[in-house]
Amino acid sequence: MVHELIMKSLVLLFTAAAAAAQTPCNLSAYKEQPGLKAYQANGRLEVAWSGERGDQLMAAFAIDRGAPVVRELAVKSKDGRSTNLGHNLTPEFSVVTGMRRAGHGMPDELRWWVYWDAPLSIPGRGDNPNLPRKPEEIRRAAAAFASRSCEARTEGARLEVEFDGVSMGLFAGKLRYTVYRGANLLRVETIAKTEEPSVAYKYTAGLKGFSTAALQRVAWTDVGGSEQHYEFGGEPNRDPVPLRARKRIAVAGGRAGSVAVFPAPHQFFFARQLEINLGFNWYRKDDAKSFSLGVRHGDNHEGYNPVWVERVFALYNAPPGTWQRMPVYFYLSAAPARQTREAALAYTHGDTYKPLPGYKTMVTHFHTAFTKELTDSGSLDTLAPWIPAMRALGVNIVYNCDFHGDGHPNDPGSVRLKELEAYYEACRRHSDRDFLILPGEEANAYLGGHYNILFPKPVFWTHRRTPEQQFIEKDAKYGAVYRPSNTAEVFEMLKREDAYVWQTHPRTKGSHGYPDKIRETDYFRSDHWLGGGWKALPVDLSEKRLCEKRCFDALDDMNNWGRPKYLLAEVDTYKKFPEYDLYGDFNVNYVKLGTLPPARDWSPLLKALREGDFFVSTGEVLISSFRVNGSSSVTAEVEWTFPLEFVEVVWGDGDRVRRKIVPAADTGPFGSRRFEIPVDLRGQKWVRFAAWDSAVNGAFTQPVHLEAASRRVAR
Repeated sequence: MVHELIMKSLVLLFTAAAAAAQTPCNLSAYKEQPGLKAYQANGRLEVAWSGERGDQLMAAFAIDRGAPVVRELAVKSKDGRSTNLGHNLTPEFSVVTGMRRAGHGMPDELRWWVYWDAPLSIPGRGDNPNLPRKPEEIRRAAAAFASRSCEARTEGARLEVEFDGVSMGLFAGKLRYTVYRGANLLRVETIAKTEEPSVAYKYTAGLKGFSTAALQRVAWTDVGGSEQHYEFGGEPNRDPVPLRARKRIAVAGGRAGSVAVFPAPHQFFFARQLEINLGFNWYRKDDAKSFSLGVRHGDNHEGYNPVWVERVFALYNAPPGTWQRMPVYFYLSAAPARQTREAALAYTHGDTYKPLPGYKTMVTHFHTAFTKELTDSGSLDTLAPWIPAMRALGVNIVYNCDFHGDGHPNDPGSVRLKELEAYYEACRRHSDRDFLILPGEEANAYLGGHYNILFPKPVFWTHRRTPEQQFIEKDAKYGAVYRPSNTAEVFEMLKREDAYVWQTHPRTKGSHGYPDKIRETDYFRSDHWLGGGWKALPVDLSEKRLCEKRCFDALDDMNNWGRPKYLLAEVDTYKKFPEYDLYGDFNVNYVKLGTLPPARDWSPLLKALREGDFFVSTGEVLISSFRVNGSSSVTAEVEWTFPLEFVEVVWGDGDRVRRKIVPAADTGPFGSRRFEIPVDLRGQKWVRFAAWDSAVNGAFTQPVHLEAASRRVAR
């Protein structure tokens, strides 16, 4: 009997020892701090952290047959309510890969900047080389795990738990869990790379193993604004069930708590030129007792497939050797589903642009066919559906671009002028004291590449003229009418009317090679050329800034070349309808304006743009002020929702570009800080500031040219 008891004790001892050794975790890079702790116990790594509104959260990690699982996920609210949100959750990741091709006449080495590419479209159409595509180019793979150990490390106010041994088709790498002090967030991501030469891809991510007993339903708001839910009482699913969830968020809820799931607000979305919600969230009932939850992309535009859209489903870039980060966010709460959804949406201000005193929000570059839609309806007072959709975002100014595939932009006579007359009148009628529609145009005539043109007031002009017409004519109804037929005349019109232009999508699409090809022209070197447009195109998930290479390279080059040039946030999309999900594809200019100018003369706005008195933001990061302190430092006031990643100062001397990066991982969510950064600007030409958060949302100021700034201070 005693022998049997001894044996049982030994068995229990060896079993416990084996369990404890099950997850060897390196804690050498971990440093305990208040509100953020990690410790090994019971054969697992346990992480505890303080969340929002007094919540305390806990996650336990282990390796189970090679898989880096979440043994336990729990939250305790400030009032003492505790709930277990998950047990034995397994990460679930998969990729679909295709071949990245060049386009727009670009050489193959610039294939990573391509826009007109749809790697999953078989056989494909357009001007990409080596078409048709072959079915064998497309490969699908789920992640396989062979983890042997983990590493826990603190970085500022966050704690990362990383596991090796992840393989996923063409990719190989690691899996990382991240928690943030002061936030109820759990970020789960695969970080992997490929050595293949031309990979484009998309990914699906989530967690598998949630209990239908603990979380009985999944809830979401549909694209029409109605609340929906699914009770886990039906038959098991074979595949993920896509949810067209408004604002890209779904919540699994129960009697004692909830888990929300959502993608990164902006970097998750590659440019498509349509903001149709394709079902970016998913659930799957795996059996009677468990379900999975995550984020996804579809394979195409589904039923929304005009010919030109079929050519634009570019996916993400994966240049060889780059570490691609593929995250999904979970928000953990002891509250009911509806309350949890609102708490998670606070990270995007509820998908609105937060008002900032002294600033007005401006979005640009929309081909809504506004004039045609209203004239076809029979009344200029018809309310176009994009207007309430943009108002709901908190937008004050919309720069619209009619006559881009609609209307008659190349008509030299009365048809074009009548359309302009209707355009200007429609913009006036639908503007008000807090919402201004600017009648702009992506004219693309004579100056090189694609460009937007903005006059300070209504101006009548045509893109061409007949032999008997003059460059400038007086019209009894329209006044001065411009009919430029060459570059010099367009530039003369800009000078006479104090108008401004900027290169849309520089160095890609219809602006491949621009503004580089026109850098020495008189019109580019003048103040009438504002700069270029900024949009997350292409998307490379290894980058820490949106449009890191194409856009900011162009901005810095332009300012090294000569006079001040800026990047204006541009969206570059088409019609909008109420069910579209706009925020993830949008960005905004915060322009320093106390009040909106009137709809008949918006020259104060152009003055602010010309002086660089605006910053660009995705919405989550705001820069309320930026100041250059002589040649020794810069100061910026920054506000954010997601914890910050870093802030940076970038400057140039007319030849080279330098930057100083200040890590900001010590920040929690929903904070603000005044950054004063020493930097030696002696002998430098210009300087700018940017801030980027942990979800790759960001904001940046426009370059300040130091000689001009010194003259203003001296005055």
